[in-house]
Amino acid sequence: MAFLSFIGRVLFVSVFILSSWREINEFGLDGGQAARALRPKLNLYSKHVLTQTGIKLPEVEIKHLVAGTIALKGVGSLLFIFGSSLGAYLLLLHQAIVTPILYDFYNYDADKKEHALLFDKFTQNLALFGALVVFIGMKNSMARRSAKKKSRKQKTG
Repeated sequence: MAFLSFIGRVLFVSVFILSSWREINEFGLDGGQAARALRPKLNLYSKHVLTQTGIKLPEVEIKHLVAGTIALKGVGSLLFIFGSSLGAYLLLLHQAIVTPILYDFYNYDADKKEHALLFDKFTQNLALFGALVVFIGMKNSMARRSAKKKSRKQKTG
């Protein structure tokens, strides 16, 4: 069972590892294609947050943001493969930051093709988010169960 769990974790993070690898290879001096795609989306997201909440998001260098997402995905994936909850938390953080910015379906009319495509990607990322939450929940419940079993053994001995 442990081997199947390991294979499942490897398959799950393959999407993060492959995208990190691609982004590293394209990075260059300006952050690569990921930075060029992220810049207009981040500007639009910042304007949206400002108009809805009145909070101005801080200015960030796009290539630093891309480097940070690569690091979150890479380190989080490696830790997750070996069953670490920290890896799952890092991937959760990545998903929470990137998903509403990249898949901004809310900026398009519902009858537009872009809305449907972005909404599909958004919901797929929500599913990844949910799977990470399930992993963390299972990991925590298993730790509590094993602690209860150990305490019962000590009492009876």
